[in-house]
Amino acid sequence: MSPLTSPLHDRHVAAGAKLADFSGWSMPIEYAGGGVLAEHTAVRTAVGLFDVSHLGTATVRGPGAAAFVGSCLTNDLSRIGPGQAQYTLCCLPDGDPQAGGVVDDLIVYLHGPDDVLLVPNAANAADVLARLADAAPSGVTVTDRHAEVAVLALQGPRALQVLELLGLPGELSYMSFVTGTGGSGAEVTVCRTGYTGEHGYELLVAAEHAGELWDAVLEAGQDQGIRLCGLGARDTLRTEMGYPLHGHELSRDITPNQARSGWAVGWQKPAFWGREALLAEKEAGPARLLWGLRADGRGIPRPGMPVLDGEGTRVGEVTSGTFSPTLRTGIALALVDATAAVTAGTTLAVDVRGRSQAVEVVKPPFVESHVR
Repeated sequence: MSPLTSPLHDRHVAAGAKLADFSGWSMPIEYAGGGVLAEHTAVRTAVGLFDVSHLGTATVRGPGAAAFVGSCLTNDLSRIGPGQAQYTLCCLPDGDPQAGGVVDDLIVYLHGPDDVLLVPNAANAADVLARLADAAPSGVTVTDRHAEVAVLALQGPRALQVLELLGLPGELSYMSFVTGTGGSGAEVTVCRTGYTGEHGYELLVAAEHAGELWDAVLEAGQDQGIRLCGLGARDTLRTEMGYPLHGHELSRDITPNQARSGWAVGWQKPAFWGREALLAEKEAGPARLLWGLRADGRGIPRPGMPVLDGEGTRVGEVTSGTFSPTLRTGIALALVDATAAVTAGTTLAVDVRGRSQAVEVVKPPFVESHVR
């Protein structure tokens, strides 16, 4: 089956993007004229524009929709109000053999008590929506809006200036959103969120207006050093922040406790999927924990590589690894056995294709965050 394409596919082809299959979508990995390093640097120093329309979008509407979503997903939606967003997790329910494992991590946008927007990951959107639809009470509907909505990510220290030039609202607190018009004239939901560690926004627009908005953002950003960015830079940026990627740091086999994502769990809530399993694991202590690793040498850790202690015994596995364009060295995220008793500053090693690469254990982020 041919991969799905974004409403901006023609723009990517015209810009010389290197396209690859990502969760069933043909998406830009990098663009001609610089590649991942230049795109990464643009986001850290100026501003970058990403197409992330492969992300799912869905509405949950009806009487008590927000309370229903809150009873299923991990975080406590009652802690935010309309116009605010929240990171949360969809976990496997108690009674499942992998109870507490993560089906997906996603963002919830709260419009009101009866109106919620969900943005799950592309690969898991159908599963999350099916689970919610099956559990929804009478009167609450779960509707896939993916074909109707495009998502652009504008990230970097000059992102606000670009929005102002477009006439879009940008003076927002972190994890909040508003709707405005500007540039193309289309209605745009501006969300003060992102996946890079920089001051940034995600722009939700009707799919038929995506091209107009894309062009307007690029034009407004010309004097701000804007650069088109692909999913390659998105990955190096998020790894420098220690942000999890589902299928790597979170999965049906990796719980929020193990991934240090317990901050996104409303432990005092009476109900959410996987609650009892996660509480039991939290009390006992997870068998493994996510750590950052910084290479002391030229070797680049990659996913699946063994993590070794000082005796050469395997104590963990790399979940994500890359060359850090900011630090100019290899960095990684890894699940390490709790029995290894490591702390920040501990020296371990990664088996890089048969060669032992010394690494320092660190607690991410690897570089300073500027999201707030």
